[in-house]
Amino acid sequence: MTESTANLAAKLEERFSNELLNCIVDRNEVTLELAAEHLLSVCKVLRDDEQFAFAQLSDVCGVDYSAYGQSDWSTQDSTSTGFSRGRHGKDSPSDSSSNEAGQGFAVVYHLLSLTNNIRLRLRCHLSGEYPRIPSVTDIWSSADWFEREAFDLFGILFDGHPDLRRLLTDYGFIGHPFRKDFPLEGNVEVRYDPDKKRVVYQPVTITNRVLVPRVIRDDNRFFTPEEEQNDA
Repeated sequence: MTESTANLAAKLEERFSNELLNCIVDRNEVTLELAAEHLLSVCKVLRDDEQFAFAQLSDVCGVDYSAYGQSDWSTQDSTSTGFSRGRHGKDSPSDSSSNEAGQGFAVVYHLLSLTNNIRLRLRCHLSGEYPRIPSVTDIWSSADWFEREAFDLFGILFDGHPDLRRLLTDYGFIGHPFRKDFPLEGNVEVRYDPDKKRVVYQPVTITNRVLVPRVIRDDNRFFTPEEEQNDA
């Protein structure tokens, strides 16, 4: 941890002792966790207070934690049909007992202070089928399209947003494609109908296939001389 990162974390914990749920310093990055009800007041201070001066909002994104830490396939052993689909990193959780599991959704904000040459991450956990959080567009105008993207892809509602419409999906699109429960192949597909002379929607015809590498277990190219003699 660098001195600037340690100083920033100390200042934040002192200034927002009543608002913060947690202050995490990992890989020389500071992450503040706070309740949605304190978001606007904390963001205004982070922007206007000279000791922070986070004048730029570089990104807002949604996160779906509903399946965090869960693994559909075994990752320890190979099976009769192949190896597992995914691998856990060195520090990745192997079950759903981690702190993030069961948290529903979250909104993550990335801030940049050009004056102090330092970055900060804010995270607010939300719950419910359609989670709500105040919009920060009045504090950083760059949040406009970021919040529309999070609404489109995750269904997160930003109260006070001036024009909360879908941004990336088509008109009339149903569902939110970055949610964990949204099917990988989608629900509908489009095609050009030569009879109607227009593009039409129809139920998706793609079949979701799970592919695994094939494991050949009896291949003499991988036998040692001792094993060949034992087999003989």
